[in-house]
Amino acid sequence: MKPFFLLLSFFSALAAGAQARFFAQVRVDYERTVNVPAYYKELSGEWYDRIKDRLPTSVTTFHEFIGDSTRSLYRPGKDANIDPRLFYRPVADKNVVFTDFANQHVVAQKPVYDETFLMDDSLSRIKWKITADTRVIAGYECRKAVGILDDSVAVFAFYSDEILIPGGPEGIHGLPGLILGMGIPRLHTTWFATKVDVFDIPMSVVKPETKGKKMTRTALMKHLGDILREWGVWGSKMVVNYTI
Repeated sequence: MKPFFLLLSFFSALAAGAQARFFAQVRVDYERTVNVPAYYKELSGEWYDRIKDRLPTSVTTFHEFIGDSTRSLYRPGKDANIDPRLFYRPVADKNVVFTDFANQHVVAQKPVYDETFLMDDSLSRIKWKITADTRVIAGYECRKAVGILDDSVAVFAFYSDEILIPGGPEGIHGLPGLILGMGIPRLHTTWFATKVDVFDIPMSVVKPETKGKKMTRTALMKHLGDILREWGVWGSKMVVNYTI
């Protein structure tokens, strides 16, 4: 009987291993949703009171992530259907972010109104704490992590360790798996994956953009701060949209 039980244990181990999924390349569709009233109310309560009847309750834009464990590209997806009669236009929704995980480097094209900037720098500093909370996103079990970006911006993320890519939406990175769900309370914004492809990934498109005024992260934030500060207090608060 002993050989029988050894054989049974062997096949059980094989079956368990066969059920485990690990993917090194993916293409992900994300939906980015902004709670518009909450966002505007935080920018300026007085201004919000004047325009609240013309604000949508939320606005969703669409984005695409393509990558592997060494590099990735995050860019706009299909066009969003936004009512032109409403008093809202998305902010920082056209970013194109190339991340080089191997060399800890990022090149992010960031259109800001009439200008286009090319942020070229090392990866941002994010301190992560992984929790025991889990949830399923786009068919993948994800674990929750809480991060602090540049010692000032809180990030809540759900990552899947079945997808062996340390990245996610925008320039957020540093977890032991791809981020499929993310929220930044200060921006009243969430990102959630709606579709994950793991076959026939077009990695040839994963390369940095070249158009735009090249700046480091520090120089870009100072430049945008100087410009937006001219719009008053609420303008200064908008700078955080471009930090990620």
